[in-house]
Amino acid sequence: MDVTEIRIFPKEGQDKKLKAYVSVTFDDVFVVRDIKVIQGTEGLFIAMPSRKAKEACPECRGRNDIGSKYCGHCGGLLTGAQKTRSGRSQADHRDIAHPITQAFRDYLQSKVLEAYHQEIQSS
Repeated sequence: MDVTEIRIFPKEGQDKKLKAYVSVTFDDVFVVRDIKVIQGTEGLFIAMPSRKAKEACPECRGRNDIGSKYCGHCGGLLTGAQKTRSGRSQADHRDIAHPITQAFRDYLQSKVLEAYHQEIQSS
Protein backbone atom coordinates (compact mmCIF):
# COMPACT_ATOMS: atom_id res chain seq x y z
CA MET A 1 0.00 0.00 0.00
CA ASP A 2 1.42 3.32 -1.07
CA VAL A 3 0.57 6.87 -0.09
CA THR A 4 -0.36 8.55 -3.37
CA GLU A 5 -1.48 11.98 -2.13
CA ILE A 6 -1.18 14.03 1.04
CA ARG A 7 -3.10 17.27 1.58
CA ILE A 8 -2.05 19.48 4.47
CA PHE A 9 -4.42 22.01 6.07
CA PRO A 10 -2.32 24.11 8.50
CA LYS A 11 -4.05 25.59 11.54
CA GLU A 12 -3.75 29.25 12.49
CA GLY A 13 -1.66 30.26 15.49
CA GLN A 14 1.79 28.79 16.02
CA ASP A 15 1.40 28.55 19.82
CA LYS A 16 -1.23 25.79 19.58
CA LYS A 17 -0.40 22.09 19.89
CA LEU A 18 -2.56 21.17 16.90
CA LYS A 19 -0.52 22.21 13.86
CA ALA A 20 -2.53 20.83 10.93
CA TYR A 21 -5.21 18.50 9.65
CA VAL A 22 -4.19 16.05 6.93
CA SER A 23 -5.98 13.96 4.29
CA VAL A 24 -4.05 10.95 2.99
CA THR A 25 -4.93 9.01 -0.16
CA PHE A 26 -3.76 5.39 -0.47
CA ASP A 27 -3.24 3.76 -3.89
CA ASP A 28 -5.47 6.43 -5.51
CA VAL A 29 -8.55 4.58 -4.16
CA PHE A 30 -8.93 5.18 -0.40
CA VAL A 31 -8.84 8.42 1.63
CA VAL A 32 -8.39 8.94 5.37
CA ARG A 33 -9.31 12.47 6.49
CA ASP A 34 -8.76 14.37 9.73
CA ILE A 35 -5.37 12.95 10.65
CA LYS A 36 -3.86 15.52 13.00
CA VAL A 37 -0.27 16.83 13.20
CA ILE A 38 0.38 17.59 16.87
CA GLN A 39 3.33 19.19 18.65
CA GLY A 40 4.24 16.91 21.56
CA THR A 41 6.94 17.22 24.20
CA GLU A 42 9.31 15.14 22.06
CA GLY A 43 8.45 16.69 18.68
CA LEU A 44 5.77 16.39 16.05
CA PHE A 45 3.62 13.28 15.72
CA ILE A 46 0.39 12.28 14.00
CA ALA A 47 -2.89 11.33 15.65
CA MET A 48 -5.43 9.29 13.76
CA PRO A 49 -9.05 10.46 13.31
CA SER A 50 -11.18 9.65 16.33
CA ARG A 51 -14.62 10.14 17.82
CA LYS A 52 -15.93 10.43 21.35
CA ALA A 53 -16.64 7.08 22.93
CA LYS A 54 -20.18 6.36 24.13
CA GLU A 55 -21.72 4.32 26.93
CA ALA A 56 -25.26 3.03 27.32
CA CYS A 57 -27.54 4.25 30.08
CA PRO A 58 -28.41 1.34 32.40
CA GLU A 59 -32.05 2.49 32.55
CA CYS A 60 -33.04 3.45 28.99
CA ARG A 61 -30.00 2.19 26.99
CA GLY A 62 -29.60 5.67 25.45
CA ARG A 63 -26.07 6.42 24.16
CA ASN A 64 -24.13 9.08 26.11
CA ASP A 65 -20.57 10.42 26.01
CA ILE A 66 -18.29 8.53 28.37
CA GLY A 67 -17.79 10.55 31.54
CA SER A 68 -21.28 12.09 31.51
CA LYS A 69 -22.96 12.15 34.92
CA TYR A 70 -26.55 12.00 33.70
CA CYS A 71 -28.29 10.42 30.72
CA GLY A 72 -29.25 12.91 28.03
CA HIS A 73 -32.34 10.84 27.21
CA CYS A 74 -33.97 9.89 30.54
CA GLY A 75 -31.96 11.96 33.04
CA GLY A 76 -30.88 8.86 34.97
CA LEU A 77 -27.59 8.77 36.86
CA LEU A 78 -24.76 7.16 34.88
CA THR A 79 -22.02 5.07 36.45
CA GLY A 80 -19.37 6.73 34.25
CA ALA A 81 -15.96 5.49 33.19
CA GLN A 82 -13.04 5.37 35.54
CA LYS A 83 -11.01 8.55 35.45
CA THR A 84 -7.23 8.87 35.17
CA ARG A 85 -5.19 11.18 37.40
CA SER A 86 -5.58 13.99 34.85
CA GLY A 87 -9.37 13.75 35.25
CA ARG A 88 -9.93 12.37 31.75
CA SER A 89 -11.79 9.17 31.10
CA GLN A 90 -9.62 6.24 30.13
CA ALA A 91 -11.35 5.92 26.77
CA ASP A 92 -12.52 9.47 25.93
CA HIS A 93 -11.91 8.95 22.21
CA ARG A 94 -11.59 5.94 19.94
CA ASP A 95 -9.68 5.88 16.66
CA ILE A 96 -11.90 5.55 13.60
CA ALA A 97 -9.01 4.27 11.47
CA HIS A 98 -5.49 3.38 12.53
CA PRO A 99 -2.40 1.44 11.38
CA ILE A 100 -2.20 -2.14 12.60
CA THR A 101 1.59 -2.48 12.54
CA GLN A 102 4.28 -0.20 13.97
CA ALA A 103 6.14 -0.36 10.65
CA PHE A 104 3.16 1.09 8.75
CA ARG A 105 2.58 3.72 11.47
CA ASP A 106 6.23 4.81 11.13
CA TYR A 107 5.93 4.88 7.31
CA LEU A 108 2.72 6.94 7.42
CA GLN A 109 4.07 9.34 10.04
CA SER A 110 7.29 9.95 8.09
CA LYS A 111 5.34 10.67 4.87
CA VAL A 112 2.86 13.00 6.60
CA LEU A 113 5.51 14.93 8.54
CA GLU A 114 7.66 15.27 5.41
CA ALA A 115 4.67 16.76 3.54
CA TYR A 116 3.87 18.99 6.52
CA HIS A 117 7.41 20.42 6.61
CA GLN A 118 7.30 21.05 2.85
CA GLU A 119 3.96 22.84 3.18
CA ILE A 120 5.23 25.05 6.03
CA GLN A 121 8.41 25.95 4.13
CA SER A 122 6.51 26.84 0.95
CA SER A 123 4.01 29.11 2.71
